[in-house]
Amino acid sequence: MSAHALPSPDTFLSGETGHVAGVRRTLTRRLGDRLLDLRLRPALPRIDRMAAELGRRRVHVLAVYRPGTRELPAALRELRASRHDVRVAAGALGEPHPELADVTVASDLAGGKFQNLNELVAASPPQADWLLVVDDDVALPERFLDRFLALAEGFGFDLAQPAQTLMSHAAWRVTRRRAGALARATRFVEIGPVTAFSRRAADELVPFPDLRYGWGLDLHWAAVAAERGWRLGIVDATPARHESAPVGSSYAPEAAIAEAQRFLAGRPYLESGEAGATLAVHRRLPERA
Repeated sequence: MSAHALPSPDTFLSGETGHVAGVRRTLTRRLGDRLLDLRLRPALPRIDRMAAELGRRRVHVLAVYRPGTRELPAALRELRASRHDVRVAAGALGEPHPELADVTVASDLAGGKFQNLNELVAASPPQADWLLVVDDDVALPERFLDRFLALAEGFGFDLAQPAQTLMSHAAWRVTRRRAGALARATRFVEIGPVTAFSRRAADELVPFPDLRYGWGLDLHWAAVAAERGWRLGIVDATPARHESAPVGSSYAPEAAIAEAQRFLAGRPYLESGEAGATLAVHRRLPERA
């Protein structure tokens, strides 16, 4: 592909919205999540022991939020309840939220997602073992960060995300939680709703490109990771809920697609047909656990 050729959307779109709707589908997905939670329960004490043995990590959290956000205050409380050293830099699309005023480092942000995240990076440079980017409409399970980091490090991931619940609006099927899996090694980690970067990944990928929507950026990250020998993974044992709004529901998909075409032209990226591959399913904790 030449530097000026625009890639076909078929090469970087998932091909589906992942929107969960309808009474029957909703009930089936909710029941499925409850059954998977029950199946996971016996492993949690062992994961907690593994988490307790992990050294205290410095974690830098970036979050941009809209007025009236309901999920983010609870998500950040959950992150800050961790045993790790958690620093939060939040940015408001308007006035600071009353519950988030103490962590809001920028307000009246007017750019797109990654443009706004770069504003937060400039205001609060990440200097941490892990960088987490958290959307404002995600709900996290209890003891999320302790368990998530223990598994991400235990399986050697440099880019990682929690799996999404069956009820979540998830455009990429590979990101949904899998029965019997604690984590999976993959070729792809999505740009949201929660993305975690190890120190070496963050050092190379942050600041982010000047993008409003960021579609296709995660596929470019996948290509960079393959070149660098980084491991990517999805942590099924800490499923996040992304259930309040479908992906891309607050903006025109056409604009996001056009931006992705311009960004990916001439850059390496993993094509969407390969993004759903699972390289390994981890059903047991690492040996040291």
